[in-house]
Amino acid sequence: MKFVWTTDPHFDHVPAAVWQSWVADIASKSPDGLWITGDISEGDDVVVQLRRLAAAVDVPVYFVLGNHDFYHRSIADTRRDVIAATRDDQRLVYLTDCQPIELTVGVFLIGEDGWGDATVGDFDASPIRLRDFDMIEDLSRLPKEHLKDQLAQLGRESAERLEDKMASLPPHARQVIVLTHLPPYREACWYEGRTADDDWAPSFVCGEIGRVLTSYNQLHPSIRVEVFCGHTHHEGVYKVDENLVVRTGSSTYGAPEIEAVIELL
Repeated sequence: MKFVWTTDPHFDHVPAAVWQSWVADIASKSPDGLWITGDISEGDDVVVQLRRLAAAVDVPVYFVLGNHDFYHRSIADTRRDVIAATRDDQRLVYLTDCQPIELTVGVFLIGEDGWGDATVGDFDASPIRLRDFDMIEDLSRLPKEHLKDQLAQLGRESAERLEDKMASLPPHARQVIVLTHLPPYREACWYEGRTADDDWAPSFVCGEIGRVLTSYNQLHPSIRVEVFCGHTHHEGVYKVDENLVVRTGSSTYGAPEIEAVIELL
């Protein structure tokens, strides 16, 4: 099987001609499906873009949501509408709402949105204030001490869902592919060849998901886990262990690209 991976396409910034070229590029690969690791658009537009995408590529679209996908709305309302869209069009597969999917014998796909959960780096001392904190209803107008608690809670919820999915994998699993938006480790959070410092890591790493992945790897060292993520708009590969690798994809606003073509045996 063959899958095309892209990340952070931000379709609300993409001109029509660029969109058509990108869709044609995907079709030329004859994939069995498309993987998207978040930041598809913004909350008031993401369902429209997902439906448009499914009609254009006409293959299953496996995706998670990124922080931008919740802009202008609440997290719960956005997820509710996205889940409803997947019920209407079965080509759309929101992995946060799904149990593990067996792509080929022993190879499973799972996914979880993730969140910059303020557990890595120094959130209290960081001067960084993301637009998320103003643009997402759940985070807007929160004082910093309450904001930190909310981010940590969102990270824990993501990690708990992912942990449950990984625990449900059957005994014959030999490879697990995890799609998520944020890098789960500081070492996978790339920017121009460097990794995140204490100021940026709180908002760019989902430490709780990293904890779940590390624990699973320690308990199941023979199962290969490959993580695909984005968010930083810069690429890199972090080998956590022999059978745990994180691939972070790059992106440019207004110019979505194919990050990689993944072939499964």
